[in-house]
Amino acid sequence: MEEIQKEESQKKVKVSVRNLTKIFGNRPQDALRLVEEGERKQDIFQKTQQIVSLRSISSDVYEGELFVLIGLSACGKSTLLRCINRLIEPTSGSIEIDGVDVTAMNEDELRQLRRTKIGMIFQNFALLPHRTILENVAFGLEIQDMPVEEREQKARGAIDLVGLSGYEESYPSGLSGGMQQRVGLARALASDADILLMDEAFSALDPMIRRDMQDELIELQARMNKTIIFVSHDLDEALKLGDRIGLMKDGIIAQLGTAEDLLQNPRCDYVERFVEGVNLSRVLVAKDVMKRPSPLLPPDSGPRNALRLMEEYGISSIFVAGGNRVFRGIVTVDGAVEAKRRDVPLKEVMVTDSPTVLLDTPAQELMPIMAGTAYPVAVLDSERKIKGIIVRGSLLAGLARLEVDV
Repeated sequence: MEEIQKEESQKKVKVSVRNLTKIFGNRPQDALRLVEEGERKQDIFQKTQQIVSLRSISSDVYEGELFVLIGLSACGKSTLLRCINRLIEPTSGSIEIDGVDVTAMNEDELRQLRRTKIGMIFQNFALLPHRTILENVAFGLEIQDMPVEEREQKARGAIDLVGLSGYEESYPSGLSGGMQQRVGLARALASDADILLMDEAFSALDPMIRRDMQDELIELQARMNKTIIFVSHDLDEALKLGDRIGLMKDGIIAQLGTAEDLLQNPRCDYVERFVEGVNLSRVLVAKDVMKRPSPLLPPDSGPRNALRLMEEYGISSIFVAGGNRVFRGIVTVDGAVEAKRRDVPLKEVMVTDSPTVLLDTPAQELMPIMAGTAYPVAVLDSERKIKGIIVRGSLLAGLARLEVDV
């Protein structure tokens, strides 16, 4: 836990919310006093007929983070999202973006913020039916009075990013729901906004298209590294997308943390009930179940050394890694014996096409990989450096450990 806190302290805070309260009604100050006194939402409504949507929320969102707000209907998640760009005016508290207080901005400053720094994507695609896809994507840039040639160039780049090249002259009515949502995403990306606010963006899509859009968002985020605040009511979606998840209840964040935090260490009965029944293999990733990658064999090592290490460690195969631990392949005991018999280098018997996975590969994807190979599986980072290995025992032990902890 201390390591996690230290890592978070080194990240740059992009959005900072402090003591944010939102009350709907014509006498919000009456209810605000009761909020400050700690009265319950239901009691405040009975006394004042004012609805407390958010109460004294404080939280940070880090630069480059995909932060998911989740909860049941009327928990306040969409209200919180809309307060960030002041589509809804907070009753009290502050919201800072890059250290600047959004709640203190005048109309011109706020308009500029929305045009250049924040993009918003709604559940409703909100496309202009009489405009082409290119014109829809470029619409925000047109409002900024950007020259036609420049805005069309930016729009075409955004269209290409979301995989819709070739549809520039089509109209929204000719596109499927998933494609229309991609247009909405492209429109937000075209403005090159630092922050994307996504309110139930995929909820109106069919399940298969929805999964495709989730995968698309993950891939885009890996390339674009935006700061994304994503509202969802779907726990599976939150667990798949979120670097961190804020689980809301009655206008507060009941628990904030990673998917594994919420599943392993629920802080209250509400969180525990909310996450019960989750398929844990969808939450664990390769780095959670891997073993230390030792020993590793240098590429220029001989078969006798390979056999010695296998005997010493009680293993029947060994991974080969070059400089900086870059993965090269795997040598089995049978291969090492053959290399020794034939007096040939290990590269003659090294298996170079054994399965490998990335650190964030979900455990549910590991199972069929493990079932289809006779070798341990190497866990690599983005530079193909070996970080760990997975054998059937370590995968099953990881799942069993999480089951017990939960």
